[in-house]
Amino acid sequence: MRERRDDTPGPGPRKPVLMLHGRSVPVLAGFDLQHQSYSWAEALAKAGYDVFMMDLQGSGRSPRPKMDDPHNVSPALQPLLTPRPPGFVPGPPSYPFQLTNSNSDRDELNTVVDFIRAECGVEKVAFIGWSAAAFTMGPYAVKNPTKVESLFLLAPIFPPLGTSNPPATLPLPGFPTFIGGKTGFDQGWKGEAPCEGQRAPGIVDVAWDAIMANDPIGSTWGPPTGFNRIRNFARWGWNNTTAAQGGVLGGSVPVLMVYGEYDKQVNTSPPNPNPELNFSVPALYDAVAGQHKLMVKLACAGHSVVWEMQHKNVHNLSKHWLKHLKVDGKTHGVFDMDTNGDLSPIP
Repeated sequence: MRERRDDTPGPGPRKPVLMLHGRSVPVLAGFDLQHQSYSWAEALAKAGYDVFMMDLQGSGRSPRPKMDDPHNVSPALQPLLTPRPPGFVPGPPSYPFQLTNSNSDRDELNTVVDFIRAECGVEKVAFIGWSAAAFTMGPYAVKNPTKVESLFLLAPIFPPLGTSNPPATLPLPGFPTFIGGKTGFDQGWKGEAPCEGQRAPGIVDVAWDAIMANDPIGSTWGPPTGFNRIRNFARWGWNNTTAAQGGVLGGSVPVLMVYGEYDKQVNTSPPNPNPELNFSVPALYDAVAGQHKLMVKLACAGHSVVWEMQHKNVHNLSKHWLKHLKVDGKTHGVFDMDTNGDLSPIP
């Protein structure tokens, strides 16, 4: 866990904010990129918030058990490990299971939340989550509304008809580690960035270097640019049923969902026949039963909006949300945001 705060004296206690990463990008590379104005955590700290960022087990600077062994990379991806790590010969995983699961992730989140509550002397913590963080923060907020002040979900992954039930046995068979390279990172992002100026010159290198700085092992594998090690985790319990449960989300826990118009990861098109891989942000908005819910679609933005032209507008939107729990003076509704940061309600 990393803390960012500005020690400039200010009125009253600082509200704590907890930021959680998605599937593949470590929390510091995503939320605290030390390049120009891209650090979201720094923007919030300068606005007077006490910002905490956590990596779940298997990500970033947290322990990555079993992931140092290249044999535990997905067998389908092991051929990419060229040149081979010393002593490595492709073969079956030495630990033939997925690394973590929804229970372990939520337990880790709870440990950090309780630490922050004690450290800051507060009852509730404001949540900000990117992408697959929704799998952990959403259900946690539903079950622990007395600990969560609000929920800001950027590009949330939400399978409306995903399973509610854990596997019959855990750990789930498989392997602990996926890997991703710089070329795939660049091309996938490029496919969601059609607008002029959406990606600043050189930002791919800066973002990739930050990811590699948080992976001392993966950065030495394969080509000189290295590989990003991505944990394999079993998930359940984040779907229409959970989002509506007890009217918590949008009730005692206000929710703001924000996504880019070109984000192909959060809105599956065409629909995937596998309900576990069929995602929709508007479906999440519809599923949230409480009325204190808002959704904002960002113009000229993709899944990697934290490193794109709209990043400052996202920072400003979050600062306003954390202070007022509103968007454009409203506590309910759907909006478009243009690249100037101007909001337009959608009827």
